[in-house]
Amino acid sequence: MRMRIAFLLGAVLSASVAGAQTKKIVVTGQFFADAAEIQTVSPEVKIVAARTPKEVLQEIADADAVFGAMNPAVLQAGKKLKWVQIYSAGAETYLFPDFVNSNITLTNCKIIQGPEIADHAMALLLSLTRSLAETIPKRTAEEWQTGHYHPLELTGKTAVIIGLGGIGTQIAQRARAFGMKIEAVDPKDIPITTTVEQIVTPDRLHELLPHADVVFMSAPHTKQTEGMMGAAEFGMMKKGSFFIAVSRGKTYDTNALMKALDEKRLAGAGLDVTNPEPLPKGHPLWKFDNVVITPHIAGQSDVVPGRRMALVKENIRRFLAGKPMLNVVDKQ
Repeated sequence: MRMRIAFLLGAVLSASVAGAQTKKIVVTGQFFADAAEIQTVSPEVKIVAARTPKEVLQEIADADAVFGAMNPAVLQAGKKLKWVQIYSAGAETYLFPDFVNSNITLTNCKIIQGPEIADHAMALLLSLTRSLAETIPKRTAEEWQTGHYHPLELTGKTAVIIGLGGIGTQIAQRARAFGMKIEAVDPKDIPITTTVEQIVTPDRLHELLPHADVVFMSAPHTKQTEGMMGAAEFGMMKKGSFFIAVSRGKTYDTNALMKALDEKRLAGAGLDVTNPEPLPKGHPLWKFDNVVITPHIAGQSDVVPGRRMALVKENIRRFLAGKPMLNVVDKQ
């Protein structure tokens, strides 16, 4: 009898310890559909899926982490929160003062979309330099015209990449493979590589712009990068150059871009991101024949969901083990 009582007490104590170690994670938004898959990471986590803002606030009170949601109401309700994982690479919409000044760790999904966005950036450029933006729409008219187009070769041209992070680095690799000379702008002290010939800090952007046959904007949207490409900057670019934007629309001045296009300084622009976004019907940007616009789809592909899930699972393991997590955002 004593042995049986001791066994039962031991089982209860073990269960209590296990329960005390369990971490509650609330998954919301685009993570909602993946709740069951996320739960397979470890029995030490309790995954709770919350579909509506009301459900999020109900579940967040005793949660250790939340995936996909962070706003003032969530922060106020989540007294135990230690970690927020967001679905996107861009974090600017989450960085309100109280959250920035909190001790809660923020991780994002940067880098995992680098190959897709870099591919898309080159596709936008090639659609312009190879006259595809002109020829493809004519397919429906079944017209075979050859003398009207003036495609350009990329070999020997100079690409200036603004933002040499996970996306910019992969743009550089692809542009280099096309025989381009690569120069870059980034606030970090990044060593020169065989791919990138020159890297300068943002205060020296004006030194590089006159060299550019194409400027790729791949910097995140921050206070420092908002409107980074404005009237003065577009005015410094070569006549006949191109502008490609694949990060955030607020990093460039839309009116200044249209003015540079109107004045024929730029030969064209490829935009996966715009300001405003979505770009409304009737906006003047739609009217330019030499502007290719895609609806912020550069980060999509068949393999991104798998990479995102692998990142999330690894971060959960690190969270449970108290180890440094991947893709920690510097909220400051």
